[in-house]
Order: sequence, then C-alpha cells, then structure tokens
Amino acid sequence: VYKMLDHEYELMEERLGEDRADTCFFAFADTVSAINYTRTNKGHGWMGLRFQSEPNGKPNDVVIHVKMLDPSNTQQQQAIGILGVNLIYGCFHYRDDFEKLLISLMDNIRDRVEVDLIRLSGPSFEQVDNRLVALAMVKNGLTNVAMFNHEGKNVHASEFLYKKNVLVVRGSYQPATLVNVDMLEKGKAEFIKTEQAEEKKTWVLPEITLDNLKSGGTINEQDFLDRAEVLCHLNYTVVVSNCTNYSNLIEYLSDYKIQKLGILIGVRELLNIINEKFYKNQGGKLLGSFGELFSRSVKLFVYPCLQEGSSELMKSQNLPIPEGISHLYKHLTQNKQIIDIEGYNVDILHIYSKDVLRALRSAEPDWEKKVTPSIAQLIKEKCLFGFPCERLEFEY
Repeated sequence: VYKMLDHEYELMEERLGEDRADTCFFAFADTVSAINYTRTNKGHGWMGLRFQSEPNGKPNDVVIHVKMLDPSNTQQQQAIGILGVNLIYGCFHYRDDFEKLLISLMDNIRDRVEVDLIRLSGPSFEQVDNRLVALAMVKNGLTNVAMFNHEGKNVHASEFLYKKNVLVVRGSYQPATLVNVDMLEKGKAEFIKTEQAEEKKTWVLPEITLDNLKSGGTINEQDFLDRAEVLCHLNYTVVVSNCTNYSNLIEYLSDYKIQKLGILIGVRELLNIINEKFYKNQGGKLLGSFGELFSRSVKLFVYPCLQEGSSELMKSQNLPIPEGISHLYKHLTQNKQIIDIEGYNVDILHIYSKDVLRALRSAEPDWEKKVTPSIAQLIKEKCLFGFPCERLEFEY
C-alpha cells in the first residue's frame, strides 16, 4: 500500500503541482481480499491515505489494516467502501484529534469490520505517540489486539509472525522487575527446548491487558507509556489486548499460521484461572470451559513462586487443585500441555512489582536492586512510574 501511495501521490504532484499550487493534495490506495464464494478465506486488506494539511506542505500518512466480518462478498465490499469514506472524512476533519479520528472510522460499520492496525506519520501527527494509538484502538473497540515494536511503531501480526513460533507473556510490568526479566528469558529457553523451535524464528510477546491497566479504576495513559517504555527498552514487541480469556488471543493469532504457540504464566495466575473456571462451571460445562486454554495444541509454561509465608516453592506439580478437576489437570500435566519452567533464579522470587513500585515512588534506596541496572537508570532518567525526580533534584 505504501508503494501505491508513492506512485499515485508522485504522479499527482507531477501533473498538478504547478497548476494547483494553492491546493492540498491527497491520494487514496487500498488492496483488499474479500471473502470468496466458498468462504475458504477471511476478508481483510490494507488501506492508506496520504494528504497535505496545507498547500505545498509535507504529506501525512494514515495506513490501516482491516478485517471484514460480514458473511458475504457484497456486504464486505460495501463495508470497505464506507470505511474508505470514513478515513478520508476523518483525516480532513479530525487530524488534530487522533482518538476522534480513530472512533470516526467505525461510523455506521461497527461490528462489520475490525481495524487492528493504524499507523500515523507526518507533520500533523508529530506529537502523536503511536503506542497510544494502539491503546486507543483497543480501548475504543476497533480491535481486541494491537501491537507495537521496540521502536514504538505500530505493527501487524501478518508482518512478522507468519509461520513463526510465539510465546505470549501476560503481566503488569509495573515496572518490569528482575523476576519479570528472568521469567521472559527462562520462559523463552524452556519454550525453545520443549518445542524444538528455532530461536531466530521465535518471538516472545509481552502482553498488557485493558483489565490490568484498569486495575486502578481508569486507564492512566502515562502509566501505560511507562510500562511500554521499559518493555521497548528490553527490545520486545508488545501486545495490547482486551482478551480477558486466553482463548480470544489464541483465536486472533491463529489467523497467521503460527507454527508453535505457548503461553507463559505465573503459577499463581494459573491457580486463579483454574479456580475461576472450576467454580463457575460446575454445571456440566467444566471440560469445555477449561479446554479453551489448550485448543490448537497450545502449551502453558509455568513460572514458580514462593508460597505465602513460606520458603517452599509453588509449581504446577504441587498446586492445590480442586478435587473435581484433579484428573483432568493430571492428564494435562502428564501430556506436557502444562510445563514447569526450569533454570529460574530462586533467589529473586521474593520480589513483587507492587513492592518495587511503592518503593521507587518513595525513593527508598533498595528498589534499584530489584530491577536490572539499565531499567533503574531508565526509570530515573525519565521519571517513570512516578519516580520523584523533581523532589530529589530540589533536595540535592
């Protein structure tokens, strides 16, 4: 779509640039594959608009990826046409308010399309952080999943995950402590060993959910950016999602022919999921509900923790499983669908993000020992997570 925009825009400037010097130019391009007659494919496509905000000004780009949800080819054609009109209208009227522009894309077609990538660039969007665009897409219901890379650029799964191996790691990362870093590194090593995966074709994707961002009641954009800053610093591509159930995320990723898919999870979170599914589904749907986690040959990789008030480790093998699900759970562990991570650093398991967050906000001296030196430096330099830079400078 970028090549199409390049060609169309350059052609227009070449032919009309001198005669229409007082005119704002724009070029629209799309490449779409709608559903076929036999419905063996899923409708999706790329769409882009290159436009000037002022005559002779540098152009802006808005590029989106859309998934079409209508059941027929004709309906998908109609929906993509409406989306194109909405895109042109939104860029003309709402380019100074990117979130309003995003919301306007769904006018009259909400529930008919899913926009899972929006990339903004150019002078009109110089002050826009594309990581906030990813968050706004999920928050406003354009999609359930959005991604950005370590450079803060919005990316799409089809651009880099096709036929790759993927390990998803859900967490708060507020901030990323030594435990989080160890979990990411040792989890990847265990995943590669178990799945016999090629390292260069394996992606580890930290995931932040809206539920976690709303844990304080409302979404704090600066808090989100602070978490993103640390994960980007660690060179990870980050997933922002509204997938409270892992099955929704698994369904999304399945469209891109992921070869091996794993979920890295803390053992305490695994216990919470088991208890929640067990006590909510004792009426006969337990097997189907719990089985959602293990569809499409997905494996769970479990990172241990210390039991409360004890130095004893809690792993998948010694979880207090409800009696009614113990045989199913034993089946899953014996068949290596739930796997304990090995090689973890037991000396850091006493570290919890909430304690580090409280300590760094109070500028207590020991918090820096609970994160990597580079993360500690980053937090202090950029005053992340409410670190009191101004107060410390004044005291100094």
